[in-house]
This record gives sequence, C-alpha cells and structure tokens, in this order.
Amino acid sequence: MADTSDVKAHQLESGPAVCGPYIAVITNKTANLVIRGVMLFSVGVFLSLVLNLLQVQRNITLFPPDVIASVFSSAWWVPPCCGTVSVMIGLLYPCIDHCLGKPHKFKREWSSVMRCIAVFVGINHASAKVDFENNVQLSLTLAALSIGLWWTFDRSRSGFGLGVSIAFLATLTTQLLVYNEVFQYTSPDFLYIRSWLPCIFFAGVITMGNIGRQLAMYECNVVQEKKHQD
Repeated sequence: MADTSDVKAHQLESGPAVCGPYIAVITNKTANLVIRGVMLFSVGVFLSLVLNLLQVQRNITLFPPDVIASVFSSAWWVPPCCGTVSVMIGLLYPCIDHCLGKPHKFKREWSSVMRCIAVFVGINHASAKVDFENNVQLSLTLAALSIGLWWTFDRSRSGFGLGVSIAFLATLTTQLLVYNEVFQYTSPDFLYIRSWLPCIFFAGVITMGNIGRQLAMYECNVVQEKKHQD
C-alpha cells in the first residue's frame, strides 16, 4: 500500500509525461483556442488596415468609390477576411509542428516575434514607398527580403512549405477578385496583379505563423507553471 501511494504521489508531482513547447494537456482546449483565435484575428485586422492604407495612399490598390466604407480607405470586407486567414494560419502552424513531432524552438520569444512583425511591415512599406527602376527589380528585392525573413525568424521546412502554398492560394484568389472587378491594381504586370504580391503574402504567412507558434508556446508554459504550483 505504501509503495502504491508513493508511485501515485510521484506521478502527480511529475505531471504529464509529454507536453513539448505546445499545448498537449490543458484544462479547457476550447477556451484556449478561442483566446488564441481572437488575438490572431485582432492582429490580422490591425495589420491589414495599416498595410492596406499604405497601398491605397500610393494608388497601388484601387477600390470602387461605392465600396469604401471606413476611415482607413479600405473596403469593409478586407479586414475581416485578413483576420480570418490570420486565425487559420496562426492555428495551423503549431498544429502542423505537433503532427510532425518537431516542435519549433528557433527564436521562440516575444522580442523575436515583434522584430518579425516590424520586418514584415518594412517589406510592405518598401513595396509601396520605394521607387525601383522596374517591376522585376522590385519583385526580386522583395523575394530576397521575404526569404530572408523566413531564414531569420523561422528556418523550418514546414514553415517554408506552408508559406509558399498559402501565398500561391492567396495570389490565385486575388487574381480572381481583380478579374471580377472587385478591385484593381495600377500598372498590373502579372495576370491582373503586381508581380511582387506573392512575396508579400509569403512574408505575411511567416509572420502570422510565428505569432501563432508563440501564442501556443506561451499558453503551454502557463499551464506547466500552474501545474508545478499546484
């Protein structure tokens, strides 16, 4: 009897055998997912408003006058769509890492995530503000910056693969929207859109993936600390 009690006590003190840097055993998974989803949605909406403002101010993106319905000079449906996609990306990245059994541990701190966001905003700012001699030079520069962002803040094969795949789907969706005259780009040079747009999408996917990974890691660390305190 004494030996059994000692084993049970040891199991309670040691906690779950496997947790990793992401959530494995938590009291309420639904609540954590909702919290992470709300935070990712808010970040996605905010970034879409700020970045789209840069594009509209430089007349790179043009919306019909009758669809503009906010002080940020953007169509009303753009921020919610970006927020929804941000939630999907932010939840998908840690989920893929968990399924692969290779939790992402490279530069997993909030300071690194904030620098990643700053670089992403800088890349978008360069596409809107910096004047290049031709679109090819601009596209190659943004492609190099986007890959550099991945190498600096991610370096995972899964992250690169998801970034390329989602950027391709986002580019295709944008082409369909422009083709149906929902909005348009000035001086399109790649099937109704600008050739550098996939680079912006790729950088955005990497950025939201980093935010999602950090949120998942933070919640797991909180759960672990709470279990140790109990």
